[in-house]
Amino acid sequence: MRPNILDPLFVPLTSFSGVGPKTATLVARAMGRESAEDARSVDLLLLPPHRLIDRRNRPGVAFATEREIVTLKLHVDRHQPSPRGRPNVPYRVFAHDDTGEISLTFFHARQQWLEKSLPVGETVLVSGKVEWFNGRPSMVHPDRMALESDSAGFPMIEPVYPLTAGLSAKILQRSIDQAVETMPILPEWLDPAFIARNDLPGFNAAIAKLHAPDDNHDLLPNAPSRRRLAYDELLAGQLSLALVRRRVRKLQGRPIKGNGRIRDTVLSALPFRLTNSQRSAVTDILDDMKSQERMLRLLQGDVGSGKTIVALLAMVACVEAGGQAVLMAPTEILARQHLATIAPLAEAAGISVEILTGRLKGKERKDAVGRIESGEAQLIVGTHALFQESVNYKNLLLAVVDEQHRFGVHQRLRLTAKGTAPHMLVMTATPIPRTLVLAAFGDMDVSRLTEKPAGRQPIKTASLDIDRLDDVVARLKDAVSSGRKAYWICPLVEESDLSDLMSAEQRQEVLQQTFGDLVGLVHGRMKSTEKDAAMEQFRSGLTRILVATTVVEVGVDVPDASIIVIEHAERFGLAQLHQLRGRVGRGQDSSSCMLLYKAPLSETAKARLSIMRETEDGFRIAEEDLKLRGEGELLGTRQSGTPGFRLVDLSVHGDLLETARDDARYILEIDSELAGERGKALRLLLYIWRRDEAIRLLRAG
Repeated sequence: MRPNILDPLFVPLTSFSGVGPKTATLVARAMGRESAEDARSVDLLLLPPHRLIDRRNRPGVAFATEREIVTLKLHVDRHQPSPRGRPNVPYRVFAHDDTGEISLTFFHARQQWLEKSLPVGETVLVSGKVEWFNGRPSMVHPDRMALESDSAGFPMIEPVYPLTAGLSAKILQRSIDQAVETMPILPEWLDPAFIARNDLPGFNAAIAKLHAPDDNHDLLPNAPSRRRLAYDELLAGQLSLALVRRRVRKLQGRPIKGNGRIRDTVLSALPFRLTNSQRSAVTDILDDMKSQERMLRLLQGDVGSGKTIVALLAMVACVEAGGQAVLMAPTEILARQHLATIAPLAEAAGISVEILTGRLKGKERKDAVGRIESGEAQLIVGTHALFQESVNYKNLLLAVVDEQHRFGVHQRLRLTAKGTAPHMLVMTATPIPRTLVLAAFGDMDVSRLTEKPAGRQPIKTASLDIDRLDDVVARLKDAVSSGRKAYWICPLVEESDLSDLMSAEQRQEVLQQTFGDLVGLVHGRMKSTEKDAAMEQFRSGLTRILVATTVVEVGVDVPDASIIVIEHAERFGLAQLHQLRGRVGRGQDSSSCMLLYKAPLSETAKARLSIMRETEDGFRIAEEDLKLRGEGELLGTRQSGTPGFRLVDLSVHGDLLETARDDARYILEIDSELAGERGKALRLLLYIWRRDEAIRLLRAG
């Protein structure tokens, strides 16, 4: 049960005056919540303004600088309504101060409202940008207007929040004001010595300052109120991760001690030798699994660094110990890709492999589930279907989760609940900067694969203006005629009136005029069977050019594809460009990546393309990506359970992250149930930052 003191923070948006169901949906969207039902008052409190409007400049009419925001104290002289039948002619209100005259100009104005707002003979305050025409000043649609007698509520410093289509700034501001007014006084959950040492305000004071800043300094990430709230956000995240870790490890792990015989068979079947970092990762994992404590390890490896083989060797150790292991991937394509890598090696060693995805139906699914339950299936590869309630395992010892950032922390718990405390290995091909590893995977030990397997070719990367498209097609024609294969990546699936980007379907049609039936197409809206068929045609060489959206970003492996063209590369993030480029360079042929862009480029886009040309090091690219666009999108979507931070900027608050992690561990060491005075206050913190799952873990023991 959520403590009653928090009730005012969790009222629905429709409880605020002026906010009906339709407006609530718009406000929720502006705050990044998925629906009005999902949004609460607390979300308004934690919505930071992104800039300020400063209305304190009061120069007088004659001294108003053009296009700058000023506030003027005016005497209203007369109204000049639009002529009858000519609504395109503006309505003007003429006024003056001691320095000169000005016209206030309104288009499509309501006369009655203007006569009430700006009565003739009254003194008023107006604020907005002044424009000068032929030496005469005018203010078109003032931002703010008030009678001098009502000026107490006239905001001289006005925070500006993110909006969405159809939502007015006034309604959002009024809702935030109401949320701040009804906020309860909350007990302190931070250590007093830490607060004093860092000169931080209390939570209530920090929220008040967030929404009533004195100047632009209060908007900086290092302003005391911002640092306070950033630390709260980081501490809530680290505390919930520490609780998950404790829960996952509470049940003792079963020590796994294979004899190495089957592993040796698999290793001898490999067409290459393991890299040093692969060997080191395998050693870390096998050592973890020999322990009584459950393994919870993150395996980070760049595109093509050989994570699947490391995972397979860990899974084989479980088979040697008489158990089962699963590998869960976020998509059907990726699951079947893993199966294609694993199955031949496993079968050479006499191990039975099963696949279980949502596509399996009827008798086929029933038979697969039966083989899993009986233990006949020793290695199981699949998607979310692996942890549905109807699926039971005979002896699950290890769960491997690929592309963890596509799954949430709590899905991770559901999967591990399937066995009697199986060990857990999480893999990601998204190179993640160290600060983000701490933020998203603070509950895990980490192994990194830093080398590419032997034989992998470097990828030559060039960027070209899209105006040189004919040159690219000519080069592609030469390459295809010599037997090479190419990906052509587009940002859209189908033609859209909203965008001038070339869609995947259009690009396929254009390329077919040159290459005929050699051009295939794959995108996310196709059925799984259609996608698989398109991929198989590309693999077999029936098609030589595969036009695709980012559906091929992760896990698609066609070793003899050696060219990738990425259209409108300026629209993609660095990490995504790096993932896409990793589709080539996987075979023996020298490979190339062409980044097509539409000029002019923004500074950020220039920096991205420059980094892509300079390096293939995914970890360096990830660090640069963090600098260029912050952590918000780096790890995937908000619902994945990874930090789409609201007030944290890891490029500024990285020092707070380590402190938060240490603080969370210390708290649970001295008060494991959060039952003491500070512990109870920290439960409030977890609710405020929507970490309710962690509270449920406490109750579940």
